[in-house]
Amino acid sequence: MLASSYPLFDAFLTMVWFFLFVIWIWIVIMILIDIFRSHDIRGWVKALWLVFILVFPLIGVIVYLLVRGGSMHERAESEAASSQRAFDDYVRQVAGPSTASELAKLTELKQSGTISDEDYEKAKAKILS
Repeated sequence: MLASSYPLFDAFLTMVWFFLFVIWIWIVIMILIDIFRSHDIRGWVKALWLVFILVFPLIGVIVYLLVRGGSMHERAESEAASSQRAFDDYVRQVAGPSTASELAKLTELKQSGTISDEDYEKAKAKILS
């Protein structure tokens, strides 16, 4: 019964339209993210772009992609690099100094005469354990 009232080609077209709609939503979301990520435009210009895209969606998206689309990937890469640097700094801060750097500092203290050989061996054993 269902097959006769809804042919296979119509089901295919429904899937195509659905996927195009999903792609449209994704493009609009990426543009909105790019608008608010941009540091090179002021707040009022961001608001104008937002209103333009919301009032005239198709024209607004096309115009935005023509005007600012070429540098969208640069802003995305910049944001990703900034996030990666912040994450790396956090990991270094939380992880603390490595065993090798601790041993190097300990060796410098021993060579400068700040600590004795006995203290050096005790501290070395503590670091290595």
